[in-house]
Amino acid sequence: MANAVEKKTKDGKRFYELRAYSKEKGRYYTSRWYVPEGWGSRSIQNELKTQLVNFQNAVNAGEILSKKEQAAKAEAERAAAEKAAAELAKLKTVKQYANSVFMPDKERSISENTRLSYRSNLDKHILPKLGATLMQDVTPAMINALLFDFQKDHSYGSTVKLYNVLHGLFESALFDDTIQITPMMKVKRPKQKKDERAVAEADKALFADELLHVLDCLKNEPLKWRCYIELMADTGMRRGECCAVQWSDFDFKAGTVTIKRNLQYSTDKGVYEAAPKGGRFRTVDIGPDVIALLKAYQQEQASKRLSKWVFTQEGEDEPMFPHAPTRYFQKFGERYNIPGFHPHLLRHTSATLSLTNGGDPKSVADRLGHADAAVLLRVYAHASDESIRNAGQAARDALKLKKEKAKAEA
Repeated sequence: MANAVEKKTKDGKRFYELRAYSKEKGRYYTSRWYVPEGWGSRSIQNELKTQLVNFQNAVNAGEILSKKEQAAKAEAERAAAEKAAAELAKLKTVKQYANSVFMPDKERSISENTRLSYRSNLDKHILPKLGATLMQDVTPAMINALLFDFQKDHSYGSTVKLYNVLHGLFESALFDDTIQITPMMKVKRPKQKKDERAVAEADKALFADELLHVLDCLKNEPLKWRCYIELMADTGMRRGECCAVQWSDFDFKAGTVTIKRNLQYSTDKGVYEAAPKGGRFRTVDIGPDVIALLKAYQQEQASKRLSKWVFTQEGEDEPMFPHAPTRYFQKFGERYNIPGFHPHLLRHTSATLSLTNGGDPKSVADRLGHADAAVLLRVYAHASDESIRNAGQAARDALKLKKEKAKAEA
C-alpha cells in the first residue's frame, strides 16, 4: 500500500511525498501532493488517504511513469507518428501525385512545349475527372471511359497523347511503389476510327508530282520563303529547326547543314532556343540546287542587314518567329490550291520519298533526327555516313525522275 512522508520546499511550502510500489515492474514510484492553504488536520488526513489510494491504483494500472519511461514513451509516440505520416503520404490522390511527383520529375527531361502539352492534358482532361481519386483506386474502366469520351470530340493523335500522359503517370507511380499495379496494363492504346484513318493517311505526305507542283509555285514567291520551303523539303527538318538555322551551320563546300538547335515559343517563355528534338546534333546533306538558292539569298540578306540567322523577321536581324511558317504555308496553300499545306507535311514527304525510293529506314530515321531509333536498330544494320547521305539523295532522285518523265511526255 502507498505511504506518504510530510516535507517542505525551500520556501516553506508544505507537501506530502507519495510513494507506491509496482509489483509488475518491481520498483517504487513517487509523486507529490501539495497541501492547500488554510486546510485543517482532519481535512488534510482525509484527502491524503484519497490521494494515496488513487496514486497506488494509478501505479498498478501503469499510468505513472518515471522520467526515463516518459522519455521512452515520447520517443515511441514520435516514431509512431512519423510512421503514420509516411503511410498517409503514400495515400496520394491523382492530383497530388501528378503535381508533387510526376510533373516535377518530368520537367527535368522534357522540352518546354512537351511540358505545356502534359500540363494541358492534366489540367483540362485528366484531373477534372480523376484528380480527387486515390492513385490506387483508379481502375482501367475509369481510364477507358475517359479516353472514350475524349476521342468523341478530338483527333486520334490528340487521344494518343492523352493516353501517353496517363501511361507515364501510372508507370511512374508503379516504379516508386505508390501503387502496386498500374491500371494501364488493362487499357489498350486507342485506335483510329475508320473514317479518321482515311483522312490521316491521305494528309501524311505529298506525292512526287505534288511536291514538284509546290516547288514550281515557289518561283512566284519571295526568295526567303523559296529557300525555307526547299530546305525543309530537301532535308526533312522540323519547323523550329529550320527557323533556328544559322549561316555558320552550313558547309556549302561539303554540301551539308548541321542542325544544332530548335526555335520554340511558349506563353511563359516567349521565343527561346532549345536543343533539337532527341537532344542530338545531326549533319545532313543538301542538294546543289538548294545550295545555289541559299547563296543567292545570303547575298540578298547581306545587302540589307547582317544577321547570323538565315531566316529572319521582316526588316529585322532577329530569327523568324516559330509560328510564322505555319501562317505562311496556310496562305500559300490557299493561293495555289494545295489543301492542308503545312510545314510538317514537307518532313513527311521527304521521309516517304526516301523510303519508297531505296532509302533504308535506319538511315532515314537518322537523317530526320528521330529520338527513338531502338526498334529500327534491332531490325536494320547500323547506317554509315554514306547511307545517310543516300537517304537524302533518294528523295532528290525521285523528283528528278518524275521531272524527266514529265518532260519526255511533253
